[in-house]
Amino acid sequence: MPSTAPVTPAPAPVTVIGLGPMGRAMAGTYLDRGHPVTVLNRTASRADALVARGAHRAGTVEEALTASELVVLSLTDYEAVYAVLDGADPAAFAGRVLVNLTSDTPGKAREAAAWAAARGATQLTGGVLTPPQGIGDPGSSTLYSGPREAFDAHRGTLEVLTAAEHRGEDPGLAALLYQLNMAMFWPALTSYWHAVAMADAHGLKAADVLPLAVGALDVTRFLEFYTPRVDAGDHTGDVDRLAMGAASVAHVLATAEDSGADTTLPAALLDVFRRGVAAGHGADSASSLVEVLKRP
Repeated sequence: MPSTAPVTPAPAPVTVIGLGPMGRAMAGTYLDRGHPVTVLNRTASRADALVARGAHRAGTVEEALTASELVVLSLTDYEAVYAVLDGADPAAFAGRVLVNLTSDTPGKAREAAAWAAARGATQLTGGVLTPPQGIGDPGSSTLYSGPREAFDAHRGTLEVLTAAEHRGEDPGLAALLYQLNMAMFWPALTSYWHAVAMADAHGLKAADVLPLAVGALDVTRFLEFYTPRVDAGDHTGDVDRLAMGAASVAHVLATAEDSGADTTLPAALLDVFRRGVAAGHGADSASSLVEVLKRP
């Protein structure tokens, strides 16, 4: 009697173009999950370890594109994308879904989507919200935008890398959300490095700063408090005042100066606070800086 058990589809082929730390992590994860993987990188030797694990090294861009319907791009910026792909035979793009995980501006993401469409391909823009070591972890996430049909068709393959969330049809939206994330991530992490630099002048180590950083950088309760107020345009100074914040930042700047550490970061921050005070927000909440930062 023939079996009635459902047939599990074989893992789909995937091409990964760009083998920096993120691209290598993605290609390696696909190999671990049994996907046929084709790789391409301008420095061909970066593919050696993946080829040793079973990946196929494409000899040309056309070969890389035609090897898989799903093509993951993990490059430095969109200029690098065009440097790799622009000279390829346009016929090689036909029917491909280009999962562009390259970091760049929303406008450039939209331009690249139109560029792909002109060659018969579909772009899904992605913003990966995890470092390379988080690839393959279902607790990590990536935001996507672009044609929903293409996202739905390949969602299972995309979720081999991270949880996948479709945010809208606009190909620039995922790029925007990613850059908003980076606009918060880099200042926060740099503030930790700056604190470590200041601490060093006093004989302290990064390990001494870490417990403070864990507490200071967990601002969830502040975000939850301010978000509805900001959306309502309410910057009432009943909990904090911008003038008090400016005084606090001035103390940080003075401490950095006394420590002999670089003062660029706190000086720039103090300039923003003082502009807010000068604009008449001294008695308002520090959240009033949102209004100041809208109009440089």
